[in-house]
Amino acid sequence: MKPLMPFRIFNKAKALPPVEDGHWYSITAAAPEGDADSKVIEVYVYGEIGAWGITAYQFIQDLKAADDGVSPVVVAFNTNGGDLFEGLAIHNALRRLGERCTGRVDGLAASAGSVAVCGAHRVTMRSTDFVMVHNPYTWVGGDAEDLRRVADVLDKAVEAMVAAYKAKSPNIDDAELRRLINDESWLSASEALALGLADEIITDVKVQACLGQGAAMARYRNTPQALLDQLKASKEELPEPVVQEPVADPAAPTPTASDSTALALMITTACTQAGISNLVEPLIASTKLADEATVQAALTRAKAVRDLCVAARLPEMTADFVKAGLDATAVRARLFDKLVGGGKGFEIDNSLPPADDAPEKVQAKAPNPSSIWSARRQAIQPRPGQGA
Repeated sequence: MKPLMPFRIFNKAKALPPVEDGHWYSITAAAPEGDADSKVIEVYVYGEIGAWGITAYQFIQDLKAADDGVSPVVVAFNTNGGDLFEGLAIHNALRRLGERCTGRVDGLAASAGSVAVCGAHRVTMRSTDFVMVHNPYTWVGGDAEDLRRVADVLDKAVEAMVAAYKAKSPNIDDAELRRLINDESWLSASEALALGLADEIITDVKVQACLGQGAAMARYRNTPQALLDQLKASKEELPEPVVQEPVADPAAPTPTASDSTALALMITTACTQAGISNLVEPLIASTKLADEATVQAALTRAKAVRDLCVAARLPEMTADFVKAGLDATAVRARLFDKLVGGGKGFEIDNSLPPADDAPEKVQAKAPNPSSIWSARRQAIQPRPGQGA
């Protein structure tokens, strides 16, 4: 029997850089200036929706906790999308807020983000903003029947997207909407307004769209050149991130040779017990055998990283991730980038993920001529009462 796996539908783009605290949203409630008796709940969806990080369920719970049931809610989007089902959940949550909810595009609402923002009663955009719609996308492994079943789910997912857009714009032409989705369409503010997916174009401070998401935007087929130029300019202004080497605490005692030996033995023993002996050297390199707390934390991270890589069918990447000292959140982003951003389409692979310790192979026994001959002689010996 095949193991059941969760089914997710993503946009085609690479993963976004992680946002603060691993969240792709933040929620604040503040009174407008000069009006202490009222407040506006502001929600910022800045980052990849759902996927490897915080779920739409957690988003909705946090929004519910901040909502008093009467205050206006403004949800600002600047996202290249993510998990379609999570986007649909956000769409429905915003619709339940009714007329109190305004969706504001702060640069880009793409893919699952375009589905989510259309749940707001009112959508505003600036002249520099974009809404992008396209066909749903996923990856899958399995036999022919599995692939046919997934294709059927993708077709139904398109219908869910169409329903979400029509909920915002009931009079939109069905054939035109489906053409736009199929062609991966980047709608300017004026185009979204004409289609009824936006209600107002506001003219205030210009917001640069999706700065820092250039790698993701380049994965789409029809990304507007003006947007790519913006991203290129921002890349030239910002230096590449540098991975900092761990800095030793000057107040901490310098490990002695015996301490280092004990810590190395701790790593070796723990890795052997966990079936990750191949990670001994990467762990020693990443921890520099600083102290027991550092080693224990690294061992915990290594096990989580190993599980993620095995689940993604990329166990060979585990050692490099561990050596770099990456945590589970960073590894999820890189694995997502590898799987979804590779541009290789569906991967058909009927092999199971490798186990920690492969089961012992059962060796077939060679035939024993003597025992065979003895068994035959017994079979042909006459029974009692029979003649020789």
